Amino acid sequence: MSSLRIIFAGTPDFAANALIALMGSEHEIVAVYTQPDRPAGRGRKLRASPVKEVALEHNIPVLQPNNLKEAETQDELRSLNADVMVVAAYGLILPQVVLDIPRLGCLNIHASLLPRWRGAAPIQRAIAAGDKESGITIMQMNAGLDTGDILQLTSCPITDKDSGSDLHDRLAEIGAKAILETLKDLDSDNTKPIKQDDSLATYAHKLDKKEAIIDWQNSATDIERLIRAFNPWPVAFTYLNDKTLRIWQAQALPENSDLEAGTVIHCDKNGIDISCGEGTLRLLKLQPSGSKAMDVAAFMNGHAKQLPVGSLLTSTPSE
Repeated sequence: MSSLRIIFAGTPDFAANALIALMGSEHEIVAVYTQPDRPAGRGRKLRASPVKEVALEHNIPVLQPNNLKEAETQDELRSLNADVMVVAAYGLILPQVVLDIPRLGCLNIHASLLPRWRGAAPIQRAIAAGDKESGITIMQMNAGLDTGDILQLTSCPITDKDSGSDLHDRLAEIGAKAILETLKDLDSDNTKPIKQDDSLATYAHKLDKKEAIIDWQNSATDIERLIRAFNPWPVAFTYLNDKTLRIWQAQALPENSDLEAGTVIHCDKNGIDISCGEGTLRLLKLQPSGSKAMDVAAFMNGHAKQLPVGSLLTSTPSE
């Protein structure tokens, strides 16, 4: 297999895994594109993306345009004379003119089994929806949103314990391996592109903090999936009086209660049971306002008085 000249475009940890894998291969990374540094942390200091940090550690040129629409930016990309552009969670739209620049086009590492979950948050949406499997799609990019031809699919199960973080890390590893395999096939002209069935597509909307508010009228099963999906961000939460209570881990139980949804019906060091629209949710790891996340035993030791039996958790703060 010959060495390909690759432009890599990506931003978060998910993409950094693929970049590291490509750097360890026979291919040459001629440049890395990543989003501009963003303010982060309490000091709001500019922070480089994980992809940029990896690239700088290995002396790979880094480019951070605000968009790829400017002619000057496109000319710079063209001057790199790349065979292929590999894209993973880059976060910027690639115009058709950019897609046409590399000799072998642009490949995307997408964290779902397309056409299931096109869009920004496929990992979290799959967990929240109760999907039994997810996976990685390597796709030949076109101008649509995750609508290009499928070059490779690699599936993996979603367990009933998986958090968004768990599935993210597993898919990042799978994606890194899958792109190497696809590049091998692409270079030897062994790919067999498969068109997507648009009628099977669902859209994975970008995560919004407002979605993390728990509606106790929902079933315990749906709430538990939401909690797993939104761990580690934005983290599902509820209100106890006028303060937030973040829920990091919980267990859905089949027992129903006649009490109002959101009512604490039992609590001990093994769990705090909350009535739901259907079933009961047992809280296992939670984070009171102003405190760190803790398991329920630690919470009962130091904060039990905050959440006695009969307390009501709500979707809005009390007046």
